[in-house]
Amino acid sequence: MPRISLVNAAQLAVKSCLRPGDVAVDATLGNGYDTVFLAESVGPAGHVYGFDVQHRALVSSYQKLLANDLQRRVTLRLASHADMLEVLPEQVQGKVAAVMFNLGYLPGADKTVMTRADSTLRALAAACQVLAESGVITVLAYPGHAGGDEETERLAEWMCSIDPSQFKTELLLSQFDKPGAPRLFILRKRADLL
Repeated sequence: MPRISLVNAAQLAVKSCLRPGDVAVDATLGNGYDTVFLAESVGPAGHVYGFDVQHRALVSSYQKLLANDLQRRVTLRLASHADMLEVLPEQVQGKVAAVMFNLGYLPGADKTVMTRADSTLRALAAACQVLAESGVITVLAYPGHAGGDEETERLAEWMCSIDPSQFKTELLLSQFDKPGAPRLFILRKRADLL
């Protein structure tokens, strides 16, 4: 069986439930790769909301969206993912088909500006609230850097505390068998039990 990257695994999980016309959230814009993927997936009738605390991430994401003529499908916000509930329009809350998180720091930028466990857990709680029935949340975590270990550990604990009657959870490990290797957490809202 061929090995699949965790980025590809996250995209496959999202593709399994995201349809044209849906609403999606990129909780951590970074360089905009997930944003472009989501914007392509929701099609012209759908919409993506993207969050990041760094202006540079918004610029990089917008440039990629422009290069692919996808900018009209996306609203970018210079805000923390922890503020998702306050920033997302009320009419899309409870209707978001997919939320993607890619934790850590912005590649090529200041490595001291990174996601932190407290704000990430608040953002995940908000994502669970805005998620539609049968929606999916993917969280790509990187324990191999300063601060990443604690964030990944607290995320794993939080995942274990999720109500299994509401969400199905899954953990995918990197193909590299090292403690600092990335891991992918997937939450699926269980429509069958709602």
